[in-house]
Amino acid sequence: MTSREATEPWEAHARWWQEQFTDGVDPEYTEQILPIIAADLPRLAGSATTQSPGGLVVDIGCGEGQVARYVVAGRRVLGVDPAFAQATVARDRAGGPSYVQGSAGALPIRTGSAEAAVACLVFEHIPDVDAALREVARVLRPGGTFVFLLNHPLLQTPGSGWIDDQILDPPEQYWRIGPYLPEAETIEQVERGVFITFFHRPLSRYINAASAAGLRLEHMREPTPPPGFLERAPEYEEAATIPRLLVLRFTKG
Repeated sequence: MTSREATEPWEAHARWWQEQFTDGVDPEYTEQILPIIAADLPRLAGSATTQSPGGLVVDIGCGEGQVARYVVAGRRVLGVDPAFAQATVARDRAGGPSYVQGSAGALPIRTGSAEAAVACLVFEHIPDVDAALREVARVLRPGGTFVFLLNHPLLQTPGSGWIDDQILDPPEQYWRIGPYLPEAETIEQVERGVFITFFHRPLSRYINAASAAGLRLEHMREPTPPPGFLERAPEYEEAATIPRLLVLRFTKG
């Protein structure tokens, strides 16, 4: 699949994403994802209200800009997204960042010009992971930070899910893990009439590709699903010990 083909569903279903996951609607973002990203970005040298903004932060696959808006205080933030339907709404919602339409595999940013980069639940939809990670490393300055969030590659593998097996005696409840090692491209119906392309890769694939690009892993998180999500997904409450999210923080060597 080409990058253009992978982008087409996001053009067609941009409104679905904007209505279901942004502007404070989704508790996973408000309670967990956004605070984690803010905590993992480099600390500002001065006050968040300084008149001299800090270094450039690039939000790769920014969608309608909620991550960019959340972290912008005291920083220069540039959101990059291949979908016109996302980038235009990001500009309309404003909030301080700048936005451009562009691909993760060819970021429209000068080499070594960014203090930090963020990719939030984006690389699962990118066909060429190696090219995208090389671009992250290219645009970061030496010592720059990359905050990388994924649907957990092991525990959110296609075919995974909570099993309440009442046939066994005694009954058992467990988390089934689908085929983990083979890389796979799937088209999943995430809501009625909404089909999104996902690329599954084992964790080692991401770590090794990042290392080959010159990125060094510094920290890893597997957070518990937040309370607001569990309240809205009672079927997941029994599996609350299973993380949905994987957060990796890299530094450019």
